[in-house]
Amino acid sequence: MGNPKAFLEIHRQEAGYRPIHDRIHDFGEVEQTLSTRERKLQASRCMDCGVPFCHWACPLGNKAPEWNDALYKGDWELAYRLLNSTNPFPEFTGRICPALCEKACVLNRFNHEPTTNREDECAITEAAFREGYIQPHTDIVRNGKKVAVIGAGPAGLVAAYDLNLMGYEVTVFEKNEAIGGLLRYGIPNFKLNKTIIDRRLHLLEEEGIKFEYGKAIECDEAFAKQYDAIVVATGTPTARDLKAPGRELKGVHFALELLSQQNRILAGMEFSKDERITAKDKNVLVIGGGDTGSDCIGTSHRQGCKSVTQIEIMPRPVEGPEDPQNPWPNWPRTLKTTSSHEEGCTRRWNINTLEFLGKDGKLTGVKVQEIDWKPNPEGGRPIMVEKGKPEIIKAELVLLAMGFLKPEHPQYAENVFVCGDAANGASLVVRAMASGRQTATKVDQYIRKTYNL
Repeated sequence: MGNPKAFLEIHRQEAGYRPIHDRIHDFGEVEQTLSTRERKLQASRCMDCGVPFCHWACPLGNKAPEWNDALYKGDWELAYRLLNSTNPFPEFTGRICPALCEKACVLNRFNHEPTTNREDECAITEAAFREGYIQPHTDIVRNGKKVAVIGAGPAGLVAAYDLNLMGYEVTVFEKNEAIGGLLRYGIPNFKLNKTIIDRRLHLLEEEGIKFEYGKAIECDEAFAKQYDAIVVATGTPTARDLKAPGRELKGVHFALELLSQQNRILAGMEFSKDERITAKDKNVLVIGGGDTGSDCIGTSHRQGCKSVTQIEIMPRPVEGPEDPQNPWPNWPRTLKTTSSHEEGCTRRWNINTLEFLGKDGKLTGVKVQEIDWKPNPEGGRPIMVEKGKPEIIKAELVLLAMGFLKPEHPQYAENVFVCGDAANGASLVVRAMASGRQTATKVDQYIRKTYNL
């Protein structure tokens, strides 16, 4: 702990976002950076708590006090080594993680000004790339065993990374044309530029991991016999649908249809006019109040929409830093305002969708109704009751962002391991990465026991 008084003397300072009038005209990353001096001052605020709840809250077990101290002292290489000891890809989490660690920070309990762990993490990693601290591992000793990883999202990539370093010959099969999963095809470029993923890909390839694209692998018995172990990391590919009348109208799409197509366009892919999904000159309605819905809002603004409305069937979260239902150090389910919300959006809660309306097969509006939730006398999920009169929200584009269904898996062979969202249902990137790391350890233990390595 380099400066024991810093948390008393220095306030939390976030880098903030680029001005709205500037950022809505491009897909460049919206978040700014602090100067080296300011970043070191922010790192000095870490209290080096006797019980580091940040470490407890992080699914990867990041040791924030250690690398914040190294950052404050100017030892960027040590800071990265400490960070990388628990987090294989901090360039991803440093940009898009909701920072569970910060909500569990003792300073968040003390004055609601937690240490800027996520921004510090990103700054440390970019400095490591810039200064050449990150180099491919070329001295890996191979053990002759082969592992297949199905799915190149966060969980699959972490599993492949760890298993490769353990000495296994790893082949990653990806159904899409590039790695990343939702990092590439779900998260917009204004939150995570895809060159960040490509930079990591080059390192993984140099370290010996093989990638095969356009391969939707069925993990049957025949495939399982070709490898000593298989990791299934296919995520949650099925989005939750809304079977309301008029669902078939042109203009009603899943959120990922818009987001993935826009990211592919930015990567150079072309789509015909009939294939193109765009919010340009349209009134947009986003159904679903989570991060994916927020990403749809930001993308719609950049495509030139007329307006954006976001509705959520659940009640409005509590405002302020504290959630009485989830007290510190747990994650508070409070009202979240993202950079996309700041760019302009009408937000409404307790709204149920009744029907999609259209003319000549094209969407023109959505009939909705305000509802309320009453306690269930038998316990369990509250009961939805009608409250207001039905109304129509004008919309030429509806984006369904209501989450994803947890996949069901058949009975696999004993050498097949499932991880990430494929195993646990849709969750955070950091949790998927932690699951990939845990699964890699299980695979290693299984192969060592099976072959007496």
